Amino acid sequence: MPDDDPTAAPVSRETALRADCANCFGLCCVALTLTASADFAINKEAGTPCPNLADDFRCGIHTRLRNEGFSGCTVYDCFGAGQKVSQETYAGRDWRSAPDTAQQMFQVFPVMRQLHELLWYLTEALTLPAASRVHPDLQDALAETERLTRLPAGELAELDVSAHRDRTAALLLRAGELERATVPRRAKRSRRGADLIGARLRGADLRGAELRGAYLIAADLRGADLRRAELIGADFRDADLSDADLTGALFLTQAQVNAAKGNAATRLPDSLTRPAHWAGNRSGRA
Repeated sequence: MPDDDPTAAPVSRETALRADCANCFGLCCVALTLTASADFAINKEAGTPCPNLADDFRCGIHTRLRNEGFSGCTVYDCFGAGQKVSQETYAGRDWRSAPDTAQQMFQVFPVMRQLHELLWYLTEALTLPAASRVHPDLQDALAETERLTRLPAGELAELDVSAHRDRTAALLLRAGELERATVPRRAKRSRRGADLIGARLRGADLRGAELRGAYLIAADLRGADLRRAELIGADFRDADLSDADLTGALFLTQAQVNAAKGNAATRLPDSLTRPAHWAGNRSGRA
């Protein structure tokens, strides 16, 4: 395990916070529960390997996941927690060759995933110019979160990660408010946690809108303007983002984008990649 070095370089979203399946022991394929649904073709209990997991910890149907009924797998993002647990917390000892680590490793993985998601949000918040007054507090929260990711496995398994999330959420909320306030003629009505399932929002001006935790499942957002909208925790499953502009959208994640529909004209933040399954997809970023 690496030393707890306070002078270490800040985490990079381009490396440490992106999933590297080649250096993971297939943890999302084992540690998580699957429920037969439109997202998963089978029921699977947490701690039980998916039958599609190969001996080398790769997915045996990776290129056919959607066709085989596992679209949920193509949406999931561990924010780099898989390789962190596999290569750092457990120093390369996998749960097959060291079965005594398995139960604890499967407990640690979802905790690490939450911490890495927080690192993603905090790193973004520190790039927001209008949130400069809370940057010192955000930096402290980032350092503390990074420290927690380096805890020994036993301490990670017992960590009250929910309490840490709650403390961090207040800072992220303030950072988002400050940044959205810079958007001229922004949508001022808060839609935090709003039920917008199937909503007809085609061409809507949602610049600077607060959509934190909103349910946008199957919403029609074709051509909508979501620039600088705060989207942390918003549910975009099957939402149509074709021709929409999400440039500079706040706290948008790859998992949210992967869950939505879109096309080659959908504009995304530079930090995110256009999903391969989107209509008219062009490879590479938006």
